[in-house]
Formats: sequence, C-alpha cells, structure tokens
Amino acid sequence: MNRSVVPTATVQQPMTRTRLRLTRRGRVVFTALAAAPLVAWALTVVLGSGGAAAETESLRTTAFQYVTVGAGESLWAIAESIAPNDDPRVVIDEIIRLNGLDDALVEPGQRLALPVVP
Repeated sequence: MNRSVVPTATVQQPMTRTRLRLTRRGRVVFTALAAAPLVAWALTVVLGSGGAAAETESLRTTAFQYVTVGAGESLWAIAESIAPNDDPRVVIDEIIRLNGLDDALVEPGQRLALPVVP
C-alpha cells in the first residue's frame, strides 16, 4: 500500500488588528509607573530643602559696625572675632551678603559692614 500525500491548499485568513485593552490592574500599574518620577522629584525637593532650612541660622540685624581689613586678615578671622560662639561660615555668608561681595576674598584697606551680634 503505497499512499501518497497530496498537499492541500491552505487559505490564509486576513490578519485582524486588535486593540490593546488594559485591565483595571494594568491601568493602575501603568499610572503608578508614569507617576513615579514625579513623586521622586517631589520627595527630593521637600526632603532636600528641609535640612537646609532647619540648619540656617541668620544673623540678620539692622545694626552694623564697620571695619577696615588689615594686611593678612581674612573673612574667617573677622567672623571669628565678631561672633566667637557662632559658626564662622554663617557669619561669613552674612558679611558677603551685607557688602554685596562676589566671593570671600578681601583686600587690605577694604571697608566692610559687619553685623552687630548680641
């Protein structure tokens, strides 16, 4: 018995496109993934600025004294002399702000306004 197989023609069905359907759970996951960068940014801004705001001690006063910078003096030395119990970095920042300086470099003979620290 010799059987021969005769190929039959196959009919191809036209491809139909189906829409992607998200379930409720899929929509929740997709929304959470899309919102994650925004939430991370908000947390960074809120938590990142809290420490700086809490640590900042301002010496904002309305009374000033004036000093002329001597040879070899720096803002650090001046800050330590006018406020020995305070953080010199905060005092230096206040001196820079009061005098409109671009940086912490001062020259001999320069006149500076200093905050009066109680």
